Amino acid sequence: MNEIPSGSVQDARIKKPGWLRVKLPIGENYKHVRGLVDDYKLHTICESGNCPNMGECWGAGTATFMILGNVCTRSCGFCAVSTGRPGPVDWEEPQRVADAIRLMKVKHAVITSVDRDELPDGGSILWQKTIMAVKALEPKPTLETLIPDFKAKKEDIQRIIDVAPEVVSHNIETVERLTRQVRIQAKYWRSMEVIRILKQGGMRTKSGIMLGLGEKKEEVKQTLADLSNNGCDVVTIGQYLQPTKKHLPVHRFVHPDEFAEYREIGYQLGLDYVESGPLVRSSYHSERHVIPGFGRREWERRR
Repeated sequence: MNEIPSGSVQDARIKKPGWLRVKLPIGENYKHVRGLVDDYKLHTICESGNCPNMGECWGAGTATFMILGNVCTRSCGFCAVSTGRPGPVDWEEPQRVADAIRLMKVKHAVITSVDRDELPDGGSILWQKTIMAVKALEPKPTLETLIPDFKAKKEDIQRIIDVAPEVVSHNIETVERLTRQVRIQAKYWRSMEVIRILKQGGMRTKSGIMLGLGEKKEEVKQTLADLSNNGCDVVTIGQYLQPTKKHLPVHRFVHPDEFAEYREIGYQLGLDYVESGPLVRSSYHSERHVIPGFGRREWERRR
């Protein structure tokens, strides 16, 4: 099997373990997705975020589209997406995204976005139009939306609830103590409030955590408990990989056994689906996260 390192620049300081290896991006499906992204002038978090699973996911014919441009108004210490002043909103983007999803013939689609704090609506109107365009497809794919916090403004979050994607995700990213360092313009409890509002609106909710930034085991357990208590259904847990030397360094590489332990803890806390492993990212295996009870039933069966 052809393998390449997953992209972290940490190797010189902390030797990368063998479990952090990914497949080369090859095959006809990969070329097909690559062509669609280029032809439709679309952005993907797969590329902008240096995702280690891009070869696997694109090879399977799926991609996570990133709307509202590829420049973010926030400067999180972990994220490879460019920070700066974004360009104007492209109101034709929703249809281009929907057309690309139709041509990919996928049964499940994932959409995310940069933060657009300079916009009065935080980009929620374009978000709503994009979801509506995808839902108008025949056959209609299931849809996961990985949204920003919209500063927890209920009016903006309600626009997402009103068009009811199958899963609405908002990542907490790290434990409370490290939030100011990792997510400079974000707030831990504001993100929990976003999840709570979504759950009250009847959404299937999801969030994600990165490990290896200096968090303690008890803090990870508390974060999982906070997510569960605020109505989160699905949680993904993965290893942080430093995208460039300008970003936060990797504090440690977490062993797969510890990821398995957090999966067990998450289910014990009442979460419905816990995806936990070194190479897990927000949209990894996301088609499974749509189904209520699927993860918990599998966990109970294995016990």
